[in-house]
Amino acid sequence: MSVDTELTTETITYPESDGQPMAENTRQFRWIVTIQGGLDALFQDAPDVFVAGDLFWYPVEGQSAICQAPDTMVVFGRPKGDRRSYQQWQENNIAPQVVFEILSPANTLSDMIKKLRFYERYGVEEYYIYDPDRNDLSGWLRAGAELQEIPAMPEWVSPRLGVRFAFEAGELRLYYPDGRRFATYLELEQQRKQAEQAAEQERQHAQQERQRAEQEHQRAERLAARLRALGIDPDATDQ
Repeated sequence: MSVDTELTTETITYPESDGQPMAENTRQFRWIVTIQGGLDALFQDAPDVFVAGDLFWYPVEGQSAICQAPDTMVVFGRPKGDRRSYQQWQENNIAPQVVFEILSPANTLSDMIKKLRFYERYGVEEYYIYDPDRNDLSGWLRAGAELQEIPAMPEWVSPRLGVRFAFEAGELRLYYPDGRRFATYLELEQQRKQAEQAAEQERQHAQQERQRAEQEHQRAERLAARLRALGIDPDATDQ
């Protein structure tokens, strides 16, 4: 009698972390959070678009060594919700269509080539790499079985996302389809405070206008009372 010692899919563990930090410095972390949060906000009303950051993606069942954890990935055709990892065979075999990587000083050319080949092989349609230290953006777009480099990134509009990439004042800017700019959490908080201040100013202005109108009404009532005391009907019209 022989014993089959081959591992089955039930015994394979798919790690949820590699023990490494999501980012190596504050600038890289800020960009990861800004892009992931901005894309999450863009598709907040689309129940079938899943956006994740630093989530392990396993494209092949039974092959736990085949994985990547994109800084941000967008999957069209999959519902929102928390996941411990993105196991593609449990997601109708839909691969992330758009992937972002934010470089850190520790990233090597070899690392990035391996990632490019991985995303090319496993179905990514758009791949973007941003180096915040050099303010350098590169992009690749799928053409058949290959990811081909986008010749010029300034003013490029993502076919899948509708997001526009621009360089202004020496920095990368991402814009929503409606023209609004992606903002950091701090910028969003500042915008919220400014909106609250503007609303308070508008409320105070409206209150002042109501008080002014009430004062005018009271003045008109006093004038009408004097006229009546003089025997003049203020409501009478001239014939």
